[in-house]
Parts: sequence; structure tokens; C-alpha cells
Amino acid sequence: MTPFIFIILLFGSVPIALVLALTALWYIYESDNTVLYDSFGQQIFSGVENYGLLAIPLFILTGELMNEGGMTQRLVRAARVFVGGFRGGLAYINLLANMFMAAIIGSAASQIAVMSRAMVPAMTKEGYDPGFAAATTAAGGLLAPVIPPSMLFVIYGVLAQLPIGDLFIAGIIPGLILAAAFFLVVALIGLAQDFPKGEWMSLPDAVSAIRGALPAFLIPIAIVGGILFGIATPTESAAVASLIAFAIGWGIYREINPRDLGQLFVRTATNSALVIFMIAAANVFGWVVVYEELPQRLAAFIATVTSDPFVFLLIVNLCLLVVGMLIDGIAALILVTPILLPIAMSSYNIDPFHFGVVISLNLVLGLLTPPVGVGLYIASAMSGVRPFTIFTALWPFLLAVALVLVLLSYFPILSTMLI
Repeated sequence: MTPFIFIILLFGSVPIALVLALTALWYIYESDNTVLYDSFGQQIFSGVENYGLLAIPLFILTGELMNEGGMTQRLVRAARVFVGGFRGGLAYINLLANMFMAAIIGSAASQIAVMSRAMVPAMTKEGYDPGFAAATTAAGGLLAPVIPPSMLFVIYGVLAQLPIGDLFIAGIIPGLILAAAFFLVVALIGLAQDFPKGEWMSLPDAVSAIRGALPAFLIPIAIVGGILFGIATPTESAAVASLIAFAIGWGIYREINPRDLGQLFVRTATNSALVIFMIAAANVFGWVVVYEELPQRLAAFIATVTSDPFVFLLIVNLCLLVVGMLIDGIAALILVTPILLPIAMSSYNIDPFHFGVVISLNLVLGLLTPPVGVGLYIASAMSGVRPFTIFTALWPFLLAVALVLVLLSYFPILSTMLI
């Protein structure tokens, strides 16, 4: 009966955190083992009793401060210096600016919202198809879950009990590969559609643009550099980054008003609470899953299908593509990690860092694929372009992501090389 309760709640538009918690409660009720009720509260608390989770509100706060502090426009202008002169230069600027933003925000949905407001009107004004402009911006948001810092990596690290800093490092090469694939897609589409010719900035303007963006570049340097050189943990780096973002926005760019910080903190707390409550509920659900030995049963079933780790990852990728279409990426990650990770490690000897990179990139695809496709609707709301129009122009980017997923699945060294 418990699986039916789970399915009914899931497809009844009940928030995923409540789905997980209520399913666990129903299991305890159905098992008639009242001793488990005593452990319910402990399991919820232990799910969030992790120092690494502090990085989530701090990264969200950094993104909010960056948006308020005027750093987005300056990073876009800096991107124009490097790629603005190519044919279709504004599309390349869009992707490069998304790379800069991915190294700061760490959330695909937030990045799509910010960049859609900044880039789609500018691209449309210069003659680009509005659907392509919105699709390029939405695809660029997929870099956020892979290029460090990544909120999905923080959550996966907590669930898998892995060092979050090492997970960030594992995402560097896959993130660069994905960015290169997107640049190739833009180049091929540009050849077919004869994109507008770009213009290189004059030397004084280029120097001015770089100088104006230099303070903003301190944020990703503080995050990634602090982790890479062992100076700070991801949580400490996130705290330093938020302090730098405030100092730059208030003291240098003078676009942050301290009187507005109250609303900014409320938005940060609200968004953080949603994610952390899901993690707490997922810990209870994972406890039930382990109690029922579901990973072992599933592993025995999959073992009858294949003993090849690559084939196993292909099966997982196909299944998660469907899951990601129906459930939010964070919720799906919380749901599947306790089930699939033990199978990947024990039955197929797959490195947990490699597995985390693959499933994180896979699940975020659901942001841009129907029927849920939250990212599509965010891009549509911010740009005024119909979701179907965006999706029609998006398929080459989605195909590129699928090919990168296959590449990462076949060559684990791409994820583990730098660790």
C-alpha cells in the first residue's frame, strides 16, 4: 500500500517534502512497528544536522546580493570583450556570461531568470530570433549545476557524505566540456542561419569593461580558489563570497541600499528553507528505503540486465530523464540518491564523485523539458517568448547535453581527474 500512497501524493501536486515525510509516516503506520515513531523526529533532525548545508543559504544570499549589486550587467559587458566580435557574437556573449554567472549563483533556475532579463531583449534588438535568444539563455542556465559552486553538488555531498569541495572540483572539467559543446551548437546554428556580424570593442572600451567587472570576478575567485587551495571549506568560501558581494555592491558599485537588505534576507531564508526542509524529509524517506532493503532488491534486478557499469549508467540516465521531466531537479536528486548510489558503488564499482556529476547534470535537464519544465516557464515569463517557441529552438542544446552525458558516463576520468 505504501508505494500507492507515494504515487497518489506525488501526482496529486503535494509538495515533494510532504510526499516524502507522509510516505514514511504511512509506512510506519502500516508496519505496525510503533517503535519507529520514536525515531521519526530524530531522522528529520539528523537530515539537516550537517555543517555543509550552511553553504546553501550562503550561496543563495551571494546570488541575491550580486543581482542587487549590478554585477550581472558588468559581467555581460566583460564577456563582450572576449567573444563580441565573432559572427553571432551576442550569442557567444550570452554563453560566456552564463559561465561567469554559474561560478557565482550555483542555481540553474535563478540563473535562467537573471540572464533572461538581461540577454533576451538585447539579442532580439540586434536581430536574433526571440526563440533562439531565449533558448540560448535557458541552455546556459544548465551550466550552473556543473560549474562550481553548485547547489546540487552541495545537496548530493550531504546525502552521499562526500567532501563538497571535492565535488566542486569534479565538476570543473565536465562544466568546461558542456560549455564547449554549447559554443559548438551556436557556431553550427550561426552558419545555417547567418547570424548578425559582431563588433570588437575598442581598446579603451575593452579596458573599461574589464576594469568595471574586475571586482565582480573576486566572487568566483574567492569561492573556487579558496576550495582548490585548501584555504577554506565550501561553506566558509560561500560566507566570504557573500561578504565580498555586499562590499562590492555597496561600497564600489553603490547599487545596494542597506535599507533593502531586510527583503533580500527574507527571500534568501524562504528559498533556503524550502530546500533544507526537502532534505530533512528525504532523510526520513531514505531511512525507510534502507530499512526495506530497496537498494539491494533493485540492485539484484538490474544485475540480471547488465554487469557493465557504462550500460548501468545509460539505464540510469534514461530513467532519470523521465524522472526529471516530472519532478524538480533538487527533489529528484534527494529522492534517487539514497536508492541508486549504493547500487552504483557496491554492484558496479562506480566512483561516487563521477556518479554525482552525471546524475546532477541529468536531473537539471528536467528544468527545460515538458511537461513540467520550470526553466522553460521562467525563461518565458522573463522574456515574453512562448514556452513552446523556446523548446522548439532548444533541442540542439538538449542533444548536446545528452551527448556530453554519454561522454561523461563512458569516461569517468573526466570527472575524477582533478580530485
